[in-house]
Parts: sequence; C-alpha cells; structure tokens
Amino acid sequence: MRAETVLVPVVFMCVLMSFLPAQSARGQQFSEETCTVQILVPGLKGEPGEKGEKGAPGRPGRVGPAGQTGAAGIKGQKGVMGRYGKVGPAGFKGIKGDMGDPGPQGPNGEPGVPCECTPMRRLIGEMDIIVAQLSSELKFIKNALPSPAAVAGIKETDSKIYLLVKEEKRYSDAQVYCQARGGHLAMPKDEGANAAIAAYISEAGLGRVYIGIHDLDREGVFTYVDRSPMTTFSRWRKGEPNNAYGEEDCAEMLSSGEWTDVACQPTMYFVCEFDRDSV
Repeated sequence: MRAETVLVPVVFMCVLMSFLPAQSARGQQFSEETCTVQILVPGLKGEPGEKGEKGAPGRPGRVGPAGQTGAAGIKGQKGVMGRYGKVGPAGFKGIKGDMGDPGPQGPNGEPGVPCECTPMRRLIGEMDIIVAQLSSELKFIKNALPSPAAVAGIKETDSKIYLLVKEEKRYSDAQVYCQARGGHLAMPKDEGANAAIAAYISEAGLGRVYIGIHDLDREGVFTYVDRSPMTTFSRWRKGEPNNAYGEEDCAEMLSSGEWTDVACQPTMYFVCEFDRDSV
C-alpha cells in the first residue's frame, strides 16, 4: 500500500483591504473574506513493496593493503626435460695421467728377408758418430754464443775450437767471458794453431784481437793464461815485446799472425779457445 497524502483544511481569516474611492469621504472600508489553505501531511507507513531489479555496478573502490604471505604450497611434479643448450667452449687440457701397466707381449713377426747389411750398418754407424758430433757442437754453440751478431763464426782444428767474439772488452773481462763458457782466451802453442787464429781474424775483417798471453805475474816473463810457460813457440813481431810506457802486460795477435804486447785496460775484440774433447 502506498502512502496517501491527506488534505487537512485549515481556515484562516483573510482580511482584504480594498480601497474604495467612492467612499473616501466616509473613510476607509475593509472587506473581509474567508480563505481556505490546504496543507499536505504524510499519511501512515504502508506495507513493504516488492524487491526491485538489480542496479548497475558501482565504481571500483580503492585498492586495499597487501595481505600476509600465504603458506608454501605443495611442491609440484618435475616437469619435462627442456631442449639441450648450446655446446660450451672446450676446457683446459688436464694433467697427463700416470702410465698404465704394460700390455701383453704380441706375437712374433714374420722372419725378415736375409740380406748383406754389413756395409749399411757401417754407414749407419758412421752417420751416428757425425750426428753425435754435430749435436755436441750445436749444444756448445747455444751455450757459447751471446748473440749471432757478436760472433764471427767458429774455427775448428783437430783438437781446438775457436770462437771470435766481436764485443770489445778489457783483457780481464775477456778472460772471464771465455771461462764462463768453459774455455779461456786463445793460446796459440804451435804454428798450426797460430795460423788458424790468424786466418780467423783476417776472414772477419779485423786487424787485431786479444789472445791468452801476458806477463802480469812477473814483468818480462810471458806465459799463457793457463800459467804454462812459453818455451817451444812464439811469434813476436820484430821489436816486441817492448813494454812501451812501462804498462804493456797483455798480448794481442795481428791479422798477420804476429804478436805484440799491449796495455790490458783498453777494450778490444778477442778469441776464446775450447778443447774439442770437453765440448
């Protein structure tokens, strides 16, 4: 039931004042009329109506605060294996392992064809000797040569190897250099050795070099650097040794093969000597 509006009549006295011009002489005359005013007053509350249709959804509200972290769930099952990735770079080479146990002995081979191999074996033996000699000399060269530019080749005789060093040094430093490599300054003790060294100097385009002869121990008494006396051979230039200025205690060899005494302090090229048996 809908609420009905009830009209309640209320009577007021409405006083209308009218101005009557015809009766102005009599004064003012009032006319009174009765006015009726209707006031709307709510009626009694009616019965609840039927439920209306669902309205349109309202606007979304504000985002609320984050909730607490939930408890961990149960671990799922293992998934399917994925595709193989790219092959990575090769790793570093590992350390060589220990040698394994020797394997069983193999069967004997077929017998060889008989031949006359004695000449061949002799030739192979001679080649082995030459190879060993060359290997020894190569080892000597590697140990003795300071640099290719500092050495004017190698000169050999039956018993000696000579090394001409193209580095200027004082006499004592030259001797130390040769000793550090297992030799000493060259000591020509016969005509063959002297000629070999002289040819070596000439082929290198040099005029003179230090050799292993001096009188540092006793003035006027020249000996070799190994302290052996000079009793059987010498090649002093005419007028030498002369101990000029009183300070010539060392010796040099000229490209002609002749010797002269010189001071020990100036720097000069020199020749080292090595025994073939010790190389």
